Amino acid sequence: MTRPVVAVTIGQKHYPRMMSQAAWDALAAFASVIHHPGQEAAGKDALLALLPGADACLTSWEVARLDAEVLAAAPRLRAMAHMGSSVGRFVSDALWERGIQVTSAGPALALDVAETTLGLMIVGMKRIWPLGQHVRNGGWRESAYWPSRELHGKTVGIVGASNVGRHVIKLLRPFGVRVLLYDPYVSAEGAGELGVEKVEMDDLAMHADVISLHAPGKPETHHLLSAERLAMMKDDALLVNTARGTLIDEVALVGELAKGRFFAFLDVTDPEPPAADSPLRRLDNVVVTPHLAGCIENCGRMGEMAVEELRRFFAGEPPLYRVAPDMICLLYTSDAADDL
Repeated sequence: MTRPVVAVTIGQKHYPRMMSQAAWDALAAFASVIHHPGQEAAGKDALLALLPGADACLTSWEVARLDAEVLAAAPRLRAMAHMGSSVGRFVSDALWERGIQVTSAGPALALDVAETTLGLMIVGMKRIWPLGQHVRNGGWRESAYWPSRELHGKTVGIVGASNVGRHVIKLLRPFGVRVLLYDPYVSAEGAGELGVEKVEMDDLAMHADVISLHAPGKPETHHLLSAERLAMMKDDALLVNTARGTLIDEVALVGELAKGRFFAFLDVTDPEPPAADSPLRRLDNVVVTPHLAGCIENCGRMGEMAVEELRRFFAGEPPLYRVAPDMICLLYTSDAADDL
C-alpha cells in the first residue's frame, strides 16, 4: 500500500518548538515526509515547489495562503492540518471548492491561553502587582490597593465562548463565581449547558467584577469594549485581554485608567507593541505583557494534534477538530478557535 506524502511547510527553525519527537515518530509511522528546506515558513514560491507531490500538508503561522495557483500545482492535496488556531489567512475559496479537509490545533493552544487568563484573574483580584510594587518602594499595607480580594464568589464576564472562553469557564468552576457570557452565537439554552448566564454586552460591562475578552479580531468586534461600555464598568473592576487588542477602544481605556477606576492586564494591544510613549507603559493600574498567553517556548502539543489529525484522515477516521467554511464567518464561537 502506498504511503501518503505529507509536506511540512512551517520552516525548519520552528521544528524544535512545534514538533516534538513524539510528533515526528507518529508522522513517520504512517506517512512519507517531505520538508520545506528553508528556515522560515514557506512562501508562495516554496509551496509551488513543495506541494505538487504532497497528499497533505502541515502548516502554521506565516505560511503562505493555499490559493488557487498553489492548489493548481498540488493536484494530490487532500488535507491541511494547521498548527495554530487561526486558519482564515491560509485558506481560500479554491481550497473549499476542492473539498480539502482543514483542521486546526486551536484547542491545544487554547488551554495555554486559558491558564494564563485564570492566573491573571487571580493575580489581579489579589492585587499582587500593585501591592508588590508598593512593598518594593518601602511600603507595607498602607496602600490604596489594600485590602487584597478573592476571585471566589465574584461575577466574571466572559466575552466570547471560543475555545479559550470555554476553557476559562471550565477553569473557573472551582471558584464559585457567577459567570456572565456575551456571545451572540450562543443561545440561552447553550449558555445553560455551559453553566453560565447569557447576557447582552452592556449588562456584562455594568455587572462584572472581572471582564475577560475571548472574541476574535474582526470588523464586527472592533472596539466591542467601547468608550461607553468602559464607562459602564464597575469602579475597582478587573479587565483581562488575552484575545485581540482591537476589541478595546484604547484611547477611551487610557482615559478610564487615568482616573484610577479599575485595573487592566493586557497581553494584546492595538498597535502591538504599544508605542514607546504610550500611557499604557506608564500607568500604575495596567500591566502590558508581550503577547505571551499562548505557547511561546514549546508548542509541541499543537504539532502532535496536527499529526494525529492527519493520521485519522488517512485511516478514514473522523477528525478531532475540523474547520468548515461557515466557521470562518462566525464572530465568536462554535468552538471556531479564536480569530479563525
